[in-house]
Amino acid sequence: MAVLALLDALDLKGFLLFLFAFLLIADYIRNRNPPNYPPGPFTLPFLGNVFNVDAKQPHIYLSKLASVYGDVFSLRLGRDKVVFVNSYKMVKEALVTQAENFADRPYSPMASRIYSGNAGLFFSNGHKWKKQRRFALSTLKNFGVGRNTLELVICEECRFLQEEMESQKGNAFDPASLFNNAVSNIICQLVFGRRFEYSDHAFQTMLRAISEAIYLEGSIWAQLYEAFPAIIKHLPGPHNTIFKNYKDVCSFIRGDLEKHKENLDPSDPKDYIDSFLIEMKENPHDYADGFNEENLILNTMDLFLAGTETTSTTLLWAMVFMIKNPEIQEKVQAEIDRVIGQSRQPSMADKANMPYTNAVIHEIQRMGNIVPLNGLRMAEKDTTLGGYFIPKGTALMTILYSVLFDKNEWETPDNFNPGHFLDENGKFVRREAFMPFSAGKRVCLGEQLARMELFLFFTSLLQKFSFSTEEGTELSVQGAVGTTHIPHPFKMFAKTR
Repeated sequence: MAVLALLDALDLKGFLLFLFAFLLIADYIRNRNPPNYPPGPFTLPFLGNVFNVDAKQPHIYLSKLASVYGDVFSLRLGRDKVVFVNSYKMVKEALVTQAENFADRPYSPMASRIYSGNAGLFFSNGHKWKKQRRFALSTLKNFGVGRNTLELVICEECRFLQEEMESQKGNAFDPASLFNNAVSNIICQLVFGRRFEYSDHAFQTMLRAISEAIYLEGSIWAQLYEAFPAIIKHLPGPHNTIFKNYKDVCSFIRGDLEKHKENLDPSDPKDYIDSFLIEMKENPHDYADGFNEENLILNTMDLFLAGTETTSTTLLWAMVFMIKNPEIQEKVQAEIDRVIGQSRQPSMADKANMPYTNAVIHEIQRMGNIVPLNGLRMAEKDTTLGGYFIPKGTALMTILYSVLFDKNEWETPDNFNPGHFLDENGKFVRREAFMPFSAGKRVCLGEQLARMELFLFFTSLLQKFSFSTEEGTELSVQGAVGTTHIPHPFKMFAKTR
């Protein structure tokens, strides 16, 4: 009996060894790279390089890999392979020169669970994406983006923000929530047709949910979900908070959508939601066009993400860099006093006469590095990039950090230097390697809005206040990275000038 039991055990061990060897061979064959594929570090069977990536500073880790393997290299993240593109030259090649080929998004397990298919503005592809992006751009333009009407809305919100800062009565405060409220209210005007009070509980809950989800999307848990969705979706962990938060945001939007349907006047649309509902009713569309209520909710959520987090984070970095560079803060204020004075609010017409302030805002965006890693793209057809073969369907990520800090493009890439955007006569100079909004077909659709907001909020704040922090406190320029790169929490003083 003992001999039979031993033979059975050996048979079981033999079977398990055979199964393991079979899986190893299958994994190797499935993930074998084609000839002339971009190089990369050694990958573990089944896992790839998912545990090699530094979740806290992924852009730094990836740029270090580029110094070893070149500006076009590859990693395997669980079941998927991704080609990474580093440096201004190669990012421009991918996003601008080959814009048509790298316009679509690859499949994402996390996105497919949130957006349930080809939906929304960020993750949709093909005909639906083009149709919805075109409609969103034209609608936002109709409601004032790039025009004087929206400028007045932003200026009004600047006054509310100034009042909130004055109410601190000289005490140190954390500006994060104030900036989030102010910036979000601009997109609220465009989407909901109204602003929210900073004390509105539901509004605050939604903003916190968005910020938390965006941060967690850059965490190791999100990376693991993307790499091993069949396993991770059954496990507890912070990745579940991402789905819960986006569900809560959609519920908030759905509630406002019902109010819009009740009060809709087809002859007088007030905002993006009204315009979308009217388009659904008055113009027949195929389902593939995306004009349905579920897609409206997801589009609205995407507009919130695009219209709130990045701009409010940029304003936070503006405070960090102005506090750390008081001499630059004073030069900006001197230009504001000379061009605008103290008796009226700034306007977009002032921008052309304020090259130094404009240069400082651009340098804040560059050094702030708000979106270090771009959204994933996918090759529509076989192509070459940097001399390497990129097969059809390959996921590709451009490292925007590498563009904004490219040593071949910026004189002092690691230092805060507004001179990057000024010529020898002090006039503003545009730089091709300035890509905080990405480039190509998927360039940020809120770029024009963000530029207006940054100029008006920044100049109105420095016109009214001088900013500093507690004595002995050194603010860090090494922020925390999720989907966006945000400063570590800090407190500041706003002294009325």
